[in-house]
Amino acid sequence: MDIWYFTAFFAGLVLFFGTHLFSAVRSRGEGGLAARIGRGPYMGLYSLLTAAGFVAMVWGYAYIKPGWIQLGIPPEWTRHVTMALMLPAMILIVTAYMRPVGFIKKAVKHPMLAAVKLWALGHLLVNWDLSSVILFGSFLVFGVIDRIAVKRRGDVGAATATPNVLGDLLSIAVGIALYLLLVYQLHGDLFGANVLLR
Repeated sequence: MDIWYFTAFFAGLVLFFGTHLFSAVRSRGEGGLAARIGRGPYMGLYSLLTAAGFVAMVWGYAYIKPGWIQLGIPPEWTRHVTMALMLPAMILIVTAYMRPVGFIKKAVKHPMLAAVKLWALGHLLVNWDLSSVILFGSFLVFGVIDRIAVKRRGDVGAATATPNVLGDLLSIAVGIALYLLLVYQLHGDLFGANVLLR
Protein backbone atom coordinates (compact mmCIF):
# COMPACT_ATOMS: atom_id res chain seq x y z
CA MET A 1 0.00 0.00 0.00
CA ASP A 2 1.31 3.45 -0.91
CA ILE A 3 3.13 5.12 1.98
CA TRP A 4 1.59 8.46 0.99
CA TYR A 5 -1.86 7.30 2.06
CA PHE A 6 -0.58 6.30 5.48
CA THR A 7 1.31 9.56 5.78
CA ALA A 8 -1.77 11.58 4.84
CA PHE A 9 -3.96 9.63 7.24
CA PHE A 10 -1.74 10.00 10.29
CA ALA A 11 -0.62 13.54 9.49
CA GLY A 12 -4.27 14.49 9.04
CA LEU A 13 -5.16 12.93 12.39
CA VAL A 14 -2.40 14.85 14.15
CA LEU A 15 -3.28 18.15 12.47
CA PHE A 16 -7.06 17.85 12.85
CA PHE A 17 -7.12 16.70 16.46
CA GLY A 18 -4.07 18.75 17.41
CA THR A 19 -5.85 21.98 16.49
CA HIS A 20 -9.05 20.86 18.20
CA LEU A 21 -7.24 19.83 21.39
CA PHE A 22 -5.35 23.13 21.41
CA SER A 23 -8.67 24.94 21.11
CA ALA A 24 -10.11 22.87 23.96
CA VAL A 25 -7.34 23.70 26.43
CA ARG A 26 -6.11 27.12 25.21
CA SER A 27 -6.27 30.20 27.38
CA ARG A 28 -9.37 32.35 26.82
CA GLY A 29 -7.81 35.37 28.56
CA GLU A 30 -5.87 38.35 27.28
CA GLY A 31 -2.64 36.35 27.12
CA GLY A 32 -4.13 33.71 24.82
CA LEU A 33 -3.14 33.27 21.19
CA ALA A 34 -6.48 34.53 19.87
CA ALA A 35 -6.10 37.75 21.85
CA ARG A 36 -2.49 38.26 20.75
CA ILE A 37 -2.97 37.82 17.01
CA GLY A 38 -6.62 38.88 16.79
CA ARG A 39 -9.82 36.88 16.67
CA GLY A 40 -10.12 37.04 12.87
CA PRO A 41 -6.60 35.80 12.04
CA TYR A 42 -6.85 33.14 14.76
CA MET A 43 -10.11 31.75 13.37
CA GLY A 44 -8.74 31.88 9.82
CA LEU A 45 -5.61 29.95 10.78
CA TYR A 46 -7.59 27.49 12.88
CA SER A 47 -10.07 26.85 10.06
CA LEU A 48 -7.29 26.40 7.48
CA LEU A 49 -5.34 23.90 9.60
CA THR A 50 -8.47 22.01 10.61
CA ALA A 51 -9.71 21.75 7.02
CA ALA A 52 -6.30 20.59 5.76
CA GLY A 53 -6.12 17.97 8.49
CA PHE A 54 -9.64 16.75 7.80
CA VAL A 55 -9.09 16.41 4.05
CA ALA A 56 -5.78 14.56 4.52
CA MET A 57 -7.26 12.28 7.18
CA VAL A 58 -10.33 11.34 5.12
CA TRP A 59 -8.35 10.92 1.89
CA GLY A 60 -5.82 8.65 3.54
CA TYR A 61 -8.50 6.66 5.36
CA ALA A 62 -10.47 6.04 2.16
CA TYR A 63 -7.45 4.42 0.52
CA ILE A 64 -6.01 2.39 3.39
CA LYS A 65 -9.25 1.04 4.87
CA PRO A 66 -10.01 -1.67 2.25
CA GLY A 67 -6.62 -3.35 2.51
CA TRP A 68 -5.61 -2.79 6.10
CA ILE A 69 -5.70 -5.08 9.12
CA GLN A 70 -9.13 -6.58 9.90
CA LEU A 71 -9.41 -7.14 13.64
CA GLY A 72 -12.60 -9.17 13.45
CA ILE A 73 -16.08 -9.40 11.98
CA PRO A 74 -18.71 -7.37 13.82
CA PRO A 75 -21.90 -9.28 14.74
CA GLU A 76 -25.08 -8.44 12.85
CA TRP A 77 -26.69 -6.78 15.88
CA THR A 78 -24.06 -4.03 15.90
CA ARG A 79 -25.44 -2.63 12.64
CA HIS A 80 -28.87 -2.17 14.20
CA VAL A 81 -27.41 -0.50 17.28
CA THR A 82 -25.41 1.87 15.09
CA MET A 83 -28.44 2.85 13.04
CA ALA A 84 -30.36 3.49 16.26
CA LEU A 85 -27.56 5.67 17.64
CA MET A 86 -27.36 7.73 14.45
CA LEU A 87 -30.90 9.06 14.80
CA PRO A 88 -30.30 10.97 18.07
CA ALA A 89 -26.86 11.94 16.75
CA MET A 90 -28.45 13.64 13.72
CA ILE A 91 -31.04 15.37 15.90
CA LEU A 92 -28.33 16.61 18.25
CA ILE A 93 -26.22 17.96 15.37
CA VAL A 94 -29.19 19.99 14.18
CA THR A 95 -29.99 21.01 17.76
CA ALA A 96 -26.50 22.48 18.15
CA TYR A 97 -27.25 25.14 15.51
CA MET A 98 -31.02 25.49 15.82
CA ARG A 99 -32.67 28.75 16.83
CA PRO A 100 -34.65 29.18 18.96
CA VAL A 101 -32.93 27.08 21.62
CA GLY A 102 -35.10 24.15 22.65
CA PHE A 103 -35.35 22.05 25.78
CA ILE A 104 -33.08 19.39 24.26
CA LYS A 105 -30.19 21.82 23.80
CA LYS A 106 -30.69 23.26 27.28
CA ALA A 107 -30.62 19.78 28.84
CA VAL A 108 -27.65 18.43 26.84
CA LYS A 109 -25.73 21.75 27.07
CA HIS A 110 -23.24 20.79 24.35
CA PRO A 111 -25.22 18.81 21.76
CA MET A 112 -22.48 18.77 19.12
CA LEU A 113 -20.08 17.00 21.48
CA ALA A 114 -22.78 14.51 22.43
CA ALA A 115 -23.49 13.89 18.73
CA VAL A 116 -19.81 13.31 17.94
CA LYS A 117 -19.53 10.73 20.73
CA LEU A 118 -22.66 8.87 19.60
CA TRP A 119 -21.50 8.95 15.97
CA ALA A 120 -18.01 7.71 16.83
CA LEU A 121 -19.27 4.96 19.13
CA GLY A 122 -21.78 3.77 16.54
CA HIS A 123 -19.14 3.58 13.82
CA LEU A 124 -16.70 1.77 16.10
CA LEU A 125 -19.33 -0.91 16.65
CA VAL A 126 -19.56 -1.78 12.95
CA ASN A 127 -16.02 -1.10 11.69
CA TRP A 128 -13.46 -3.53 13.06
CA ASP A 129 -10.54 -2.76 10.77
CA LEU A 130 -7.56 -1.05 12.37
CA SER A 131 -7.85 2.18 10.37
CA SER A 132 -11.48 2.64 11.46
CA VAL A 133 -10.67 1.88 15.09
CA ILE A 134 -7.97 4.57 14.98
CA LEU A 135 -10.19 7.09 13.19
CA PHE A 136 -13.45 6.70 15.10
CA GLY A 137 -11.64 5.96 18.35
CA SER A 138 -9.85 9.30 17.99
CA PHE A 139 -13.16 11.10 17.59
CA LEU A 140 -14.61 9.36 20.63
CA VAL A 141 -11.57 10.11 22.81
CA PHE A 142 -11.56 13.72 21.64
CA GLY A 143 -15.27 14.07 22.45
CA VAL A 144 -14.65 12.87 26.00
CA ILE A 145 -11.59 15.11 26.48
CA ASP A 146 -13.33 18.18 25.08
CA ARG A 147 -16.37 17.60 27.30
CA ILE A 148 -14.10 17.47 30.35
CA ALA A 149 -12.33 20.63 29.14
CA VAL A 150 -15.52 22.67 28.72
CA LYS A 151 -16.69 21.57 32.16
CA ARG A 152 -13.40 22.56 33.78
CA ARG A 153 -13.46 26.04 32.27
CA GLY A 154 -17.04 26.54 33.44
CA ASP A 155 -18.64 26.57 30.00
CA VAL A 156 -22.24 25.52 30.66
CA GLY A 157 -23.26 25.81 27.01
CA ALA A 158 -27.01 26.27 26.61
CA ALA A 159 -27.81 25.43 30.25
CA THR A 160 -28.83 29.02 31.03
CA ALA A 161 -30.92 29.56 27.88
CA THR A 162 -34.66 30.13 27.96
CA PRO A 163 -35.97 27.19 25.94
CA ASN A 164 -38.68 27.24 23.32
CA VAL A 165 -40.40 24.00 22.28
CA LEU A 166 -40.33 25.22 18.67
CA GLY A 167 -36.58 24.66 18.68
CA ASP A 168 -37.13 21.03 19.70
CA LEU A 169 -39.81 20.43 17.07
CA LEU A 170 -37.65 21.89 14.32
CA SER A 171 -34.54 20.00 15.48
CA ILE A 172 -36.39 16.69 15.57
CA ALA A 173 -38.05 17.22 12.18
CA VAL A 174 -34.86 18.31 10.41
CA GLY A 175 -32.78 15.68 12.23
CA ILE A 176 -35.11 12.87 11.12
CA ALA A 177 -35.11 14.19 7.55
CA LEU A 178 -31.28 14.26 7.49
CA TYR A 179 -31.14 10.78 9.00
CA LEU A 180 -33.44 9.34 6.34
CA LEU A 181 -31.55 11.14 3.57
CA LEU A 182 -28.26 9.78 4.89
CA VAL A 183 -29.55 6.22 5.28
CA TYR A 184 -31.34 5.98 1.95
CA GLN A 185 -29.03 8.03 -0.25
CA LEU A 186 -26.09 10.07 1.00
CA HIS A 187 -24.14 7.43 2.93
CA GLY A 188 -23.87 5.28 -0.18
CA ASP A 189 -23.14 8.22 -2.48
CA LEU A 190 -20.53 9.87 -0.25
CA PHE A 191 -18.86 6.90 1.42
CA GLY A 192 -19.64 3.99 -0.88
CA ALA A 193 -21.37 2.01 1.85
CA ASN A 194 -25.09 1.29 1.66
CA VAL A 195 -26.10 0.92 5.30
CA LEU A 196 -29.30 -0.91 4.35
CA LEU A 197 -27.35 -3.74 2.74
CA ARG A 198 -24.91 -6.12 4.35
